[in-house]
Amino acid sequence: MSGNLDDLITYRISRSFETLKEAEKMIENQFWNASINRIYYACFYAVSGLLLKKGIDTSTHKGIRQMFGLHFVQTGMISKEFARFFSDLYDRRQTGDYDDFVAYDEETSVKLFSLANEFVQEIDSLIKRENT
Repeated sequence: MSGNLDDLITYRISRSFETLKEAEKMIENQFWNASINRIYYACFYAVSGLLLKKGIDTSTHKGIRQMFGLHFVQTGMISKEFARFFSDLYDRRQTGDYDDFVAYDEETSVKLFSLANEFVQEIDSLIKRENT
């Protein structure tokens, strides 16, 4: 794997952890919908880094979810529960960003933030273990 690709993978996982910190700040300041957005993107960056580690580059959210499912969930490397979580986050982010009269609450944000931390840690561990 080239240095540039390794650098990009490292950047994406770093961006993931940074975005989790942004989500935490949104929660602290009671910006529930914004926290859902940042939680989703933290997971999105982690998954995109994982796919790159496997040599898969896709530019759409749908493509990332599909390739994640195909290469990591269907193979048993990632649990179906984490896959459902990631898909649910995508839907929640879409709804919170684009639909009217959607208001997430503290309980939802805190729960999703906790799960996102576990998710990103799992992806980070898998990136470190993955041999391509």
